[in-house]
Amino acid sequence: MSKLTKKQKLVFDFINTYISENGISPTIEEIRKELKLKAVSTIHEHINSLEVKGYISKSENSARSLSLIKEIKSVVEIPILGNIAAGQPIEAIENREDFISLVDPSIQNSKDYYALRVVGESMVDEGIFDGDIVVIKKQSVAENGQTVVAIIDDNEATLKKLYKEKSRFRLEPRNQSMLPFYRKEVEVRGVVVQVIRNIQSEEEYKPKQKTKHSFNTIDLFAGVGGIRLGFENAGFKTVFANDFEPQCKDTYDLNFKDSKLIVEDIRKIGIDDLPKFDFLLGGFPCQAFSIAGYRHGFKDKKDRGNLFFDIARIIEARKPEGFLLENVKNLKSHDSGKTFEVIEKTLEDLGYYVKSKVLNTMEYGNVPQNRERIYIVGFKNKNYFENFEFPKPVKLTKKVTDLLEKNVPEKYYYNDKPLYKRLKDSVKEEGKVYQWRRQYVRENKSGVCPTLTANMGTGGHNVPIIKDKKGIRKLTPLDCFRLQGFPKDY
Repeated sequence: MSKLTKKQKLVFDFINTYISENGISPTIEEIRKELKLKAVSTIHEHINSLEVKGYISKSENSARSLSLIKEIKSVVEIPILGNIAAGQPIEAIENREDFISLVDPSIQNSKDYYALRVVGESMVDEGIFDGDIVVIKKQSVAENGQTVVAIIDDNEATLKKLYKEKSRFRLEPRNQSMLPFYRKEVEVRGVVVQVIRNIQSEEEYKPKQKTKHSFNTIDLFAGVGGIRLGFENAGFKTVFANDFEPQCKDTYDLNFKDSKLIVEDIRKIGIDDLPKFDFLLGGFPCQAFSIAGYRHGFKDKKDRGNLFFDIARIIEARKPEGFLLENVKNLKSHDSGKTFEVIEKTLEDLGYYVKSKVLNTMEYGNVPQNRERIYIVGFKNKNYFENFEFPKPVKLTKKVTDLLEKNVPEKYYYNDKPLYKRLKDSVKEEGKVYQWRRQYVRENKSGVCPTLTANMGTGGHNVPIIKDKKGIRKLTPLDCFRLQGFPKDY
């Protein structure tokens, strides 16, 4: 006996139930109304398929002409035990509330199966929608990638893809707007073997499908768009951007067609000026906390340290799902740790779970620059917070020379400059990075570029110097972009 499609099963199950309850078969119109299908012709197609496959027979010249084939032995009743969360886990429910009739020769013993009604949309990309019924085969183990009923925490049930990792389990949704769960212990209560579509047509579910960009972000202290670039590559959509420097907008607009960058002092940005957003991104000014900026912090005369509180002001008013903040690593040690303590407590008091870590570009981005920055991440949702992990280090394979411009204008060379006499005896090896430190040259033995700064050479900064076949030169803007991890066409 041929297997039925999902829609053919819906038609057959309704006919079977109707005959059992009423003693007669339903009319074509009754089937159409029950299944909420627009065209009668569609019902006729399904009826014909059921007849060809040997599930029903029909007689001519009668409105109620359908009958079941008596030889069908595989109609089984599966108990519906309650709801299962396709989203956030819910308390496990095991109250038999109904039965569902199935025609499936592979189900030999109905006692080995049960059904659950789906609540939520975490599995929509797997074709499992809110309101569907999933048929579960009882078993306590599952293979990687199977969709399972999993019990986690304190008797909470969830429907997810299961993957066993080294010391934990990953419970993964099939909805690009949702993050996976990670647990050290998971109890498997069964594996999904069949999905019974809710009687509504599949077309009614299409508006529920998530768009490519599932989360909206605002990009504060945007600079030339580095943080935005990373988030948009990951599928986020920027709905607002802000920076104080007009020069930033020139570069920003060149690289993002739908720029949305507003040049304004963030202290003048009102809450009502901001569109709806899900995540706040902000590389807030670091000069007040850096060595080069003399670590004035919140007492910075230019008030750059206090701009963090404008981030807090926006978070408090809008309560986004989460945020990513970035600053120099010295933020954590500034003022014996008191500055970071204030920042962390402020964010936690706003209702967020917060974690932070110092990452170095050369260890995590395969970019040959020694650039340490602290990243502060916060989530409203505790599950998101617990499941978030900072990236693991990657091997550095790129060299500084791999990223340098080949055809460099003469203006970047020191060959005819007064400084050349002080450089030529120290800068000898091609392809190696040297540092001009105001009064002397230092060879950079690490093989990577020192931390690039906004002003490239004042306030105690080091100026990277390279020797190539044409002579000794400083870095070009394109060199700097590449050594910051930006793509070639930025």
